Amino acid sequence: MQYDYLIIGAGLFGSIFAFEANKSGKKVLVLEKRNHIGGNCYSEPFEDYHIHKYGPHIFHTNKKHVWDYINQFTSFNNFSLRSKANIDNKIYSLPINLTTMSQIWPEANIPAKAKEIISKDTVKYPNPKNFEQYCLANMGKTLYEMFFKGYTKKQWGKDPKDLSADVAKRIPIRFDFNDRYYHESHIYEGIPINGYTAIFESLLKNIEVILNVDYLKEKHNYKNIAKKIIYTGPIDSYFDYKFGDLEYRTLSHFEQILKGDFQGTAIVNYPSEKVFWTRIIQHKHFNFSKSEKDYVSIETSFQFDKKIHDERFYPINDQVNNELYLKYKDYADQNEPNVVFAGRLGDYKYYDMDMTIDSALKFVEKELAGK
Repeated sequence: MQYDYLIIGAGLFGSIFAFEANKSGKKVLVLEKRNHIGGNCYSEPFEDYHIHKYGPHIFHTNKKHVWDYINQFTSFNNFSLRSKANIDNKIYSLPINLTTMSQIWPEANIPAKAKEIISKDTVKYPNPKNFEQYCLANMGKTLYEMFFKGYTKKQWGKDPKDLSADVAKRIPIRFDFNDRYYHESHIYEGIPINGYTAIFESLLKNIEVILNVDYLKEKHNYKNIAKKIIYTGPIDSYFDYKFGDLEYRTLSHFEQILKGDFQGTAIVNYPSEKVFWTRIIQHKHFNFSKSEKDYVSIETSFQFDKKIHDERFYPINDQVNNELYLKYKDYADQNEPNVVFAGRLGDYKYYDMDMTIDSALKFVEKELAGK
């Protein structure tokens, strides 16, 4: 065989494994369906900043070993995400904190008063069974209806009553003035100074990469050229949807180049169902650019349909889809012993970037130990 590893996908998981396998003396080949490396992290230079072509990517982690690892390949600025919400042209602070609450209830300007108001606004659900019940029980009717009811419908295409309470448990409600989006335990945060694509160029610098190759359409040409395959694409697609389609949400970005400073911050959410988009991204604020050319992306969310859309973004991890994924996983374990299914699409799980890096490094340690 020509290669030790054939790696399908030049995103974070595939590129890190390719780098480490190559470093350990293994011969690897990377195939990428798109016309670029980097997966959904891919960025393009524009003026003196970088465009996040598949939506905003803010690197954040509480894992020092992950932070140290990625810093081999880039330097980060000190960007810290502080989102806003636009509701009927009024701007609110996100995540919900004392600033947000005092904007709604002027008297809620100290923790005790805010907690008192929220307590009176909640609906008692001792054991919340879905997203809506959890929100009503923990943040109250006002905050839920203003910030999450409509946004959730737009983002997931489902009624909040049909989503798991676990999804809502990730929503922070802060009874202080901390408006940093990512929890304070994620002490490492920033944007790569030279863009995300530069990271992948460093990872894949000495590795054979072929772009514009759909492995599943050309499997007969590549399946037998390597001892092992690392597949980071959709697991249901690999098996030609044998048991049915796993559900995803996908995103669309309407992009404009404007003059000046469109919204004054990187990300503004639009929770109301009165507007069809979910958020607007102003890319120059990721790099603190003063450029007069302002690249703006209006983001909307849709149900993924393989006949219409190209990219899967968010897996819909409800009971039905998780059970379907396990069916594919069991089938893969029994029928494809030399194929490793990994990454966001292979695992059918949403990963932040640091989670993907951590997962890749753990796999590297397991796979390459002693080899």
